Amino acid sequence: MTTSKRFAERKVAKFQKNITRRGTVPETSSKKGYDYPVGRIVLGFFVFVVVGSSLFQIIRTATSKGMA
Repeated sequence: MTTSKRFAERKVAKFQKNITRRGTVPETSSKKGYDYPVGRIVLGFFVFVVVGSSLFQIIRTATSKGMA
């Protein structure tokens, strides 16, 4: 058996083995738990800025009697 034929047969066997396992997903590839796309510190800072600016706007509007 020549080297190229041996190589081709090995490639076909690997392909056929892959065909029989098609559609099965190993358990390790699926994610477990909840993961945020941003860090907790960045998310906390964003909430701080949004809530702080809205509170600041409410206080500013209340002290200027709605004229600002």
